[in-house]
Amino acid sequence: MTLKDISNGPDWVLPAVTALFAVLSLVLLLGKGSWLIAGYNTASPQEKKGFDEKRLCRVAGGGMAVITALLVVMTIWQDTLPAAFAGVFGAVTVGVAIAIIVLANTICRRKP
Repeated sequence: MTLKDISNGPDWVLPAVTALFAVLSLVLLLGKGSWLIAGYNTASPQEKKGFDEKRLCRVAGGGMAVITALLVVMTIWQDTLPAAFAGVFGAVTVGVAIAIIVLANTICRRKP
């Protein structure tokens, strides 16, 4: 059983999501788009002063780039990848999310 066999949506959805993630990753890697980062965009100006905004965007963009790379693999080889790859994708996505949270609260903090 392959990824294509367990997919039940239209064929254009996966490439569209992959393209969207690629654009968002690029925006974040360029140090822009802090408004895309949940929690940071709703923080008070005083709380925002405690973070290096450019570094925070790059950390989030790097994490999104890893997820985007997996989406590209899934998009290109969905006819041959086993269905179990969906579980791998989920596990890696959770791991990347945890890594982003840890890095955002360590290396992205400004020293007082």
